[in-house]
Amino acid sequence: MRIRINFAKRYAVLAAAFLFTVQAAFAQNDNTPSAQKIADKVDEYMNAAVKNDQFSGSVLVAKDGSPFVSKGYGMANYELNVPNTPKTVFRIASLTKQFTAMAIVQLQERGKLNVGDSICRYLEDCPSAWQPVTIRHLLTHTSGIKNYSSLPDWDDRISRLPYTRTEFVKVFRDIPLQFSPGEKFAYSNSGYYLLGLIIERVSGKRYQEFLRENIFGPLAMKNSGYADPPTLIPNRATGYYWASNSFVNAPLLNLKLSFAGGGIYSTTEDMLLWDKALYTEKLVSRKSLEEIFTPFLGGYAYGWRIVKMHGRTMAGHSGSFDGFSTFIARFPSERTTIIVLSNSDRTSAAKVSKDIAAIVFGDSYELPKPQISDVLSLALAQRGIDAAEREFREILRERAADYNLGNQEKAINELGYALLEEQRVKEAIRIFTLNVELAPRSANAHDSLAEAYMLNGDKPMAIAHYARSLELDPANQNAIKMLEKLRKMN
Repeated sequence: MRIRINFAKRYAVLAAAFLFTVQAAFAQNDNTPSAQKIADKVDEYMNAAVKNDQFSGSVLVAKDGSPFVSKGYGMANYELNVPNTPKTVFRIASLTKQFTAMAIVQLQERGKLNVGDSICRYLEDCPSAWQPVTIRHLLTHTSGIKNYSSLPDWDDRISRLPYTRTEFVKVFRDIPLQFSPGEKFAYSNSGYYLLGLIIERVSGKRYQEFLRENIFGPLAMKNSGYADPPTLIPNRATGYYWASNSFVNAPLLNLKLSFAGGGIYSTTEDMLLWDKALYTEKLVSRKSLEEIFTPFLGGYAYGWRIVKMHGRTMAGHSGSFDGFSTFIARFPSERTTIIVLSNSDRTSAAKVSKDIAAIVFGDSYELPKPQISDVLSLALAQRGIDAAEREFREILRERAADYNLGNQEKAINELGYALLEEQRVKEAIRIFTLNVELAPRSANAHDSLAEAYMLNGDKPMAIAHYARSLELDPANQNAIKMLEKLRKMN
C-alpha cells in the first residue's frame, strides 16, 4: 500500500512544536509576552507602517537563534509587483562595517597585522598626518580622519564620479585631522574605506573574495556578498525614495564608493546565521569576540555600538544608503535578535527595531500613524495651498493625536524646497511658516523660511529668521554668512 503523507498537516504539527519551544523560552520571564502574542503584535505594527507607506522590507525576530517572526512587507519591486519576503536581498549599508571588523580581527589572529599598528604600515602614499592613526582608531571611529560622506558636495558631485579605489582616497587624504587620534569619537566612513584597503593589502585578496572565503562561505550565507554594480543578484530589492506622494526609484550613485563601509548585500535569514555565529568560535576565538564587542568612545566597539535599549544591553548598528535603511539589534543576555532590512527611505529601521524590541520585552510603544507631512503634501497637490494650510491647522487643533507630528520637519522642509524649485515662492513661504509652527526651535526650519523670504525680496523677515536660526544654533555658518550679506545690502 502506498503511504500518502499529508504535508500540510505535518507542517502544522512541526510549526506548532517549534512555536511551543519558543514560547517555553519566553515563558521563563513572566513579564515577557508569549511568542505568539509577540508575533501578532509585530504583524499589527508592521501592517500599520505599510498602510501609512512607512515601511517596505523584511523583519526577523529570533530567540536562541530560532526565528519566530520572519516576514516580508511591502514590495521589493513596485514596477514588477514583486513583494518582499524573508529571502529578499537588500543592501545592508553600514551593517557592512561589522563584517569588515571581523575580517580585520581574523587577520590579526593569523598574525598578519595588529590593530595597534599604524595604518601607514599598510597603506601606499600615506600622509604624515596619518602616522599616529592605528587600525584600532579606524575600527572605533576615533581616528580624526574626515568622513567623506559629510563633505559639502558629496551628494551632488563626489558620490557620482567614477573613482578607482586608490583615486578615491585622494578625496579625503589631505584634509587635516579633525582631532588627535584617540581623542574623540566621530563617525567616519573614510576609516572603514581604508580598512578595506588594508584587508586587501594584507590578505593579497580582493575584499569581497576574502569575505566570501572567510565569513560568508563558512557560515553558509549563500545570499550575501559584495554588491559589485555589474553583478546580477537574484531576489534583489530596488531602493525607493518617497516623492510627490508616491515611491520613486532612488538615484544612481557610484556604488563602488560604499566599499568596506557599506557595500554588502544580505537577507534577514542570512543575517541570522551571522548573529548565531557570533555566539560561537566559528570565525574567531572567544578572546577576539570579547575584543570586538568592547566599547570605546561613544559606546562604539569594532563595527558595533553598545548601548542600553529598554533597560537591556544591546549590541547593534544602523545602515542607510539611498533607498535602504537597515538595523540589527542583538541582546546577548536575552539571546534575542531583531533584524530589520528596508528598501524605502521612508523607514527608520532603527526606530522599527526599537519598537519591535518594546513589543518583545513588554515595554510601551505606539503603532505607526499617518504623517502630517503626507496630508499637507497631498492636500497641496490636489486642492491648493489654502486647503493644505486649513487642513494642517485643523489637524493640529483637533486631531493631533491621530497623526505623527514628530520628525516631520525634514519632510515638510523638502516640500517647501520643491515649491522654491518651481518658483512658487509665496507658497513656499507658507509651507516653511507651517514648519516653523510645528518645530519652533528648529534652526533649520527658520533658516529655510529666511531663505524663502530673501528670495521674495523681504529683507526684514529674512534677517529676522536667519537671526532666530543663529540664536538656536550658533554654529550655523549659513545663517552667519547670509546675515552678513543681507546687512550689507542697501
